[in-house]
Amino acid sequence: MCGIVGAIADRDVVPLLIEGLKRLEYRGYDSAGVAVVDDGDIRRVRRTGRVSEMEAAANADRLSAHLGIGHTRWATHGGVTESNAHPHASHGVALVHNGIIENHEQQRERLVALGYSFESQTDTEVIAHLIHHHLSQGEGRDLLDAVQASVRELEGAYALAVVSRKEPGRMVCARMGCPLLVGLGEGENFIASDVSAIIQATRRVIFLEEGDTAEVRRDGVQVFDGDGAAVERDIHVSDVSLASLELGPYRHFMQKEIHEQPRAIADTIEAIIDANAFAPELFGADAAAVLSEVDGVQILACGTSFYAGSTARYWIEAITGLPCSVEIASEYRYRKAVANPRHLIVTISQSGETLDTMEALKYAKSLGHRHTLSICNVPESAIPRASGLVFYTRAGAEIGVASTKAFTTQLVALFTLATTLAKVHGRLDAETEAGYVDALRHLPGSVQHALNLEPQVALWAEKFARKDHALFLGRGVHFPIALEGALKLKEISYIHAEAYPAGELKHGPLALVDDDMPVVVIAPNDGLLEKVKSNMQEVRARGGELFVFTDADSRFSESEGVHVIRTPRHVGVLSPIVHTIPVQMLAYHTALARGTDVDKPRNLAKSVTVE
Repeated sequence: MCGIVGAIADRDVVPLLIEGLKRLEYRGYDSAGVAVVDDGDIRRVRRTGRVSEMEAAANADRLSAHLGIGHTRWATHGGVTESNAHPHASHGVALVHNGIIENHEQQRERLVALGYSFESQTDTEVIAHLIHHHLSQGEGRDLLDAVQASVRELEGAYALAVVSRKEPGRMVCARMGCPLLVGLGEGENFIASDVSAIIQATRRVIFLEEGDTAEVRRDGVQVFDGDGAAVERDIHVSDVSLASLELGPYRHFMQKEIHEQPRAIADTIEAIIDANAFAPELFGADAAAVLSEVDGVQILACGTSFYAGSTARYWIEAITGLPCSVEIASEYRYRKAVANPRHLIVTISQSGETLDTMEALKYAKSLGHRHTLSICNVPESAIPRASGLVFYTRAGAEIGVASTKAFTTQLVALFTLATTLAKVHGRLDAETEAGYVDALRHLPGSVQHALNLEPQVALWAEKFARKDHALFLGRGVHFPIALEGALKLKEISYIHAEAYPAGELKHGPLALVDDDMPVVVIAPNDGLLEKVKSNMQEVRARGGELFVFTDADSRFSESEGVHVIRTPRHVGVLSPIVHTIPVQMLAYHTALARGTDVDKPRNLAKSVTVE
């Protein structure tokens, strides 16, 4: 979970590298570094901490060059030290790496026997020495040959960018399992993990495919497939907006992204509202035929996306009558699953590069699953490219590590899948369809109303900031929202939080309840409201303090130990989306009150491209 950027140009590339690393810092912020080829030598600057600290050191060293690579790290192998920071080097070769090399210990032993010494604990330094070893194997070996030979000996996942002091006119990159793209400029070219890193220089990009290597020069790019054959890859024009990558008037990206949700949802449902109907074509040209064939749904996802899938299970089974199962991708890929080829495999990933989800998709295909659908926020990312059908959420760039607008737009996409499946299978009449479209039409406004509750939620957060534990409760389709609320609070405030179905209180969690354990309850005015009220009485009887998110028409009243915040009205089947907003704001303002790093919580990074 690291960020890579590289550039070759007639101008000084160091400012480009540093700006790119700042935009990639959401992918890792334990340490940062750059390496440049300058006057026949490799110059490196590395620092632990944030990119700004490395930038200051680079400026102090007057670092400049026409060829360079940069990296921001989220530590896997080895602690957060300068010697473990990238770029790593070996005898005039320098490289940056995202991913994990699984056979690094065997390669390390081999390289030590060949006379190489190691200064770091990382798996990445193994690659640097391996490339140098191949470079030294006789006349005629160049950097491209050495990188291609080296990656054939690596097991695991990698995105690499490599430079050599002996070849100042090019860099070489490679990818397997981790994203990497090439940016095309005029007389200059770039590489990056994410288009946001190079958007200030170019919008024209090539997404490298599994096993690709590429030679990047000022005047051109040549891509080679896993067999070493030259290939042409499509050129894409990115629509990422620079404005979407700027903080603007907000204190944090998370706050900005919470407030962008009405627009993100409106953009995601635009085609539905314009057509005034749910159409299979929303998922791809072949969707009508595929969706008509399936007789069940299997959802694979991780983290927040898993909670989106868990919410969708209620919708899919209730609306379509088809069975739906939801599984954590990292568990599914390692068990002996029983496949039903008539089930639709749905993978959910904000980035489209979540390694466990991608591997779970591959595993599902190996079991005979033919029908696959990806729900993703990043066009042309790895998981959508590997899927038969795709629904792109239109949340825009999400920088904060804790997902907000990506989650709510995933919920919109999954609700759309449920209704479309029902329609294709003849289980959605015209009146019900019109009602669902109308509910979506009003959803951005309902989310905005929920955002208007922020001052009330911020007052609650002052109380939560003084606590060390919290319990979240929900029932039915709102239970996954309780799970999501607990996750958000954990992620950014570092308060231990758990979530349970409210009916499970008596089966263990009630033992934790006391006057120092705040209990958050998602309690909209639905068919389970009276059951939830009974569960709340169980908490009050044990001295627990309740913080209840409900609706205007739910007939709750505040009392001692019972605090209530109401959304303006109950929005029916889409209520989980609206009730997501206040739990996001509670986490944000609690973290704010505790003084934690909201956008870059400790030990976490945005794109999880390692196991």
